[in-house]
Amino acid sequence: MRKYASIKEQVLTYNNYTIVPIRDEDKYIIMQMRNDQLFHLRQKEPLTVAQQDHYFATVINSLFAAEQPTQILFSFLQNSECIGYGGLVHINWLDRYAEISFIIKPELEPKYFASCWQSFLFMLEQVAFDDIKLHKIFTYAFDLRPNLYPVVESCGFYKEAVLKEHCFFEGRFIDVVIHSKINPTC
Repeated sequence: MRKYASIKEQVLTYNNYTIVPIRDEDKYIIMQMRNDQLFHLRQKEPLTVAQQDHYFATVINSLFAAEQPTQILFSFLQNSECIGYGGLVHINWLDRYAEISFIIKPELEPKYFASCWQSFLFMLEQVAFDDIKLHKIFTYAFDLRPNLYPVVESCGFYKEAVLKEHCFFEGRFIDVVIHSKINPTC
């Protein structure tokens, strides 16, 4: 298992889910999850195997040795099987904030959306707040997934902003909703 130089705790477990530093063996599973969920990601077109290989070889591999990487990504596991992935992205080390990114296999969403999100956020907060001492973490969501908001709010996030007609999607402008959480120890 690769390790991030920037964090102490590499593996966290909660509610039968585990996060581990993003694994190479999961890259095609992750690619498929992203391709299946383009509607709510900032990704214009489906990824190819060549693009995913290049991204892992160049971007992902460089994150592990960095003292202040731009992102810290995890494979999200249940019984050692990758069922999602995510982490802290667009990390701003000076101002000590980061955006949260997280997706699970779309077929799991109807039954496990809330439990996966709640468990992931619990573990990610430990990395963000306890380990690397960020001041603030937030979600940035196209206003297409109303089931997301009650889940993040149940984890102590508050609706910080609505960016009106911020993104162009399927021929119309849509809002972006931002939910944030401040580190209680900062």
